[in-house]
Amino acid sequence: MTAQPDTADVPSIAEEQQELIGEFAFFDDWDDRYQYLIDLGRRLPAFPEEYRRDAFKLKGCQAQVWLVGEKRGDRLVFHAVSDAAIVSGLIAVLLRVYSNRTPQEIVATEPDFVAAIGLDEHLAMTRKNGLGAMLKAIRGRARAELDAA
Repeated sequence: MTAQPDTADVPSIAEEQQELIGEFAFFDDWDDRYQYLIDLGRRLPAFPEEYRRDAFKLKGCQAQVWLVGEKRGDRLVFHAVSDAAIVSGLIAVLLRVYSNRTPQEIVATEPDFVAAIGLDEHLAMTRKNGLGAMLKAIRGRARAELDAA
């Protein structure tokens, strides 16, 4: 059995979204924001190799993306990895907001940070589609947990 993650110092989803918005507002142009996304992606934790298989490969992304959500106590903890630098950064942002949350929190929280940061305007269509596929998978996993309860 996996231990329940420590949540004592974890900011709320709303706080995490606001923090991300503030971090991206620090940069004046999109070249710097893209570089920040890439840097965030480089800091992703190692992806468990047992999940790097087709069953966990996300459909709808141009880049290769593997995503899995594990139930730990009352929370979902997500692991993800991509072979593309900017997509890895998008994964890092999504995991920061949605991982280690209850299914109720995930389903109840719209990804407001996407528009506030400007990702909806500045990502190429293929990356926007991939971001949408990742969000759909995360929120779908949370809905499945709620339906099973």
